[in-house]
Amino acid sequence: MAEIINLRQARKARARADKEAVAAENRVAFGRPKKARTLQEKRKALEETRHEGHRLERDEP
Repeated sequence: MAEIINLRQARKARARADKEAVAAENRVAFGRPKKARTLQEKRKALEETRHEGHRLERDEP
C-alpha cells in the first residue's frame, strides 16, 4: 500500500528546501567578509593608479 503523506507539509518542506538553495547561492555570491572586500578595493585602486601612471598623454584641460 502507498505511503500517506500530508500535502501541506510536503509543500512547506519543498518551499524550505528552495529557500535554502537560494540562500546558499547568495552566501557564495555576497558572503565575503568586510576585510576581504576592503582589501580587494585597495588593490584595485592601487592597480588603477599604477596603470594611469604609465599613460603617455594626460587628459588635463
